Amino acid sequence: MVKKETNLRLASVGEKIEIRLRTKHMKEIFAEIITIGDEILYGQIVDTNSQWMSAKLDEIGVKIVRKTTIGDSKQELLNAFSEAENRADIVLITGGLGPTNDDITKYCLAEYFDSTISMNPTALVELEALFEKHGFTMTDTNRRQAELPDKCTMISNKNGTAPAMWFERNNKVFVSMPGVPHEMKGIMRSTVLPKIQSFFATPSIVHRMVKTAGIGESWLSDIIKEWEENLPTHIKLAYLPSLMQVKLRLTAIGDDKLFLNNEIERQISMLIPLIEKHIYGYDKDTLETVIGKILVAKGLTISTAESCTGGHVAHTLTSVPGSSKYFQGGIIPYHNQQKIHQLGVSSKTIEQHGAVSEETVIEMANGVRKKFGTDIGIASSGIMGPEGGTEEKPVGTIWIAYADGQKTVAKKLTYGNQRLVNIKRSTVGILYLIWKNLVHIDGEDVRKD
Repeated sequence: MVKKETNLRLASVGEKIEIRLRTKHMKEIFAEIITIGDEILYGQIVDTNSQWMSAKLDEIGVKIVRKTTIGDSKQELLNAFSEAENRADIVLITGGLGPTNDDITKYCLAEYFDSTISMNPTALVELEALFEKHGFTMTDTNRRQAELPDKCTMISNKNGTAPAMWFERNNKVFVSMPGVPHEMKGIMRSTVLPKIQSFFATPSIVHRMVKTAGIGESWLSDIIKEWEENLPTHIKLAYLPSLMQVKLRLTAIGDDKLFLNNEIERQISMLIPLIEKHIYGYDKDTLETVIGKILVAKGLTISTAESCTGGHVAHTLTSVPGSSKYFQGGIIPYHNQQKIHQLGVSSKTIEQHGAVSEETVIEMANGVRKKFGTDIGIASSGIMGPEGGTEEKPVGTIWIAYADGQKTVAKKLTYGNQRLVNIKRSTVGILYLIWKNLVHIDGEDVRKD
């Protein structure tokens, strides 16, 4: 195989000086998230708070260094507070602010900050107004939620009974919020995020995602090795592999957001020629959304004949809003008789080559295209497992096909014996096959339209 030489345009001396000038004053702000509750540790509820909070902090230039989940244990909480303060500038805490005896967060924070707990008049007024609004009778237990440490700043909770608490010490911030997701989100949006931006001079963080398919992570890294090694020091690259896909995330950190955006775009422009045939999209693009846009742009329709994938390809294609413009229908010819009767597959083809074969999926793809009167027909047939394989065709053998009236392309996929994983991987394989053929319709690369 002939190795292609690639000329990478390296930053000039002047460009490097400009980059240093724009990034040298940057100070990264680090945060740690602590979620509290035995119910999270027991797996009785899923912690969705941390993911949401991380995304919002990232948007304002705050970097998460750790996420910790702690049970309802005083000593564990105190230890976690101390460790987090040593690591992070901001410590965000959710959970344990209810009125019952197992809700100990407030009391642990009071001890940690050497604070006295007393009735907060503002919190009490807001709590009484909330109970009156909903026609509820306030009990002594409810009133306890208006008792707060005297060294905290109260943050109103418009959606619940437990106010949030903001602590400051040694230029660091602790924020304690309810664990109920909609309450926490309301507090974060209205108060916490703006206060963090005011308290800290947060840098800008810019992410771009380059999405690839049809190539493994190690092969991809070999191709772009020289480009990666010459990235500016303030731009980091991460490989995010998933089933049959690899996402390349570029992250730039600095003071000048416009400059960072331009620099990332410049780096991507140098990356594209290296792996263009594998790049199907960017950022929030998915294979199915990109395929849908191409089909709409070209005025094409598609139909599916899925034996081994059981309709998963059709489900994925139709998960895109507006897919009725191009998806005409699908069939699941699981039994061989349905391949013959519904799609016109020759019985001799199945007898001679088997249902899991290049010959069969080619006839299936052309048959479904004719059955639904579409421009494109897709087919799959395979042995998903965990049983049913033979020495000649072991579990994980899958054939897929694409037909558009001008050409028919079939491909053999070879996977393991995990049934559900095989279905998902085959679906991505089929979507990649569709995309790869669509971008070169009539010899034209539609991505350059």
